[in-house]
Amino acid sequence: MVQSAFAQVPLESVPKVDLNRYTGRWYEIAKYSNRFEHKCDRNVTATYTLRSDGKISVVNTCTTREGKLTQSNGWAKVVDQKTGSKLKVTFFWPFFGDYWIIDLSPNYEYAVVGEPSRKYLWILSRTAKMDDKLYAEITDRLAAKGYDAAKLERGRHTD
Repeated sequence: MVQSAFAQVPLESVPKVDLNRYTGRWYEIAKYSNRFEHKCDRNVTATYTLRSDGKISVVNTCTTREGKLTQSNGWAKVVDQKTGSKLKVTFFWPFFGDYWIIDLSPNYEYAVVGEPSRKYLWILSRTAKMDDKLYAEITDRLAAKGYDAAKLERGRHTD
């Protein structure tokens, strides 16, 4: 019950994100189960692109159980201009979800994304596979943020 012990502690995002460095393709390494990805079986990626209007295009792709490639298109807006680490994302306008970057490697090799209620969580990487030691270090830090790493589902990536 790690999550409930910290549920009242406000979630903190990282102090600064360079969105130019953050854009590009990310591979989903692990996630909390969610309804958004119910059809996805493997090869989940998210690609972010800065737009001229200051918003960010979001393209999520995955392979279904039937082997079909599926894609969802959305966009995000930065809600904390000071840090760049808190965004709102929509795939079904006008409904937005919180997208907070709560852990980020200095070289933008991995990112952890969550939101204040701690219902959602994603571990992302620039590569399709993550070193087990690094994964363990990331998941060890999640308890202090109010997340239960045991609830994470590992993603699968195939050629």
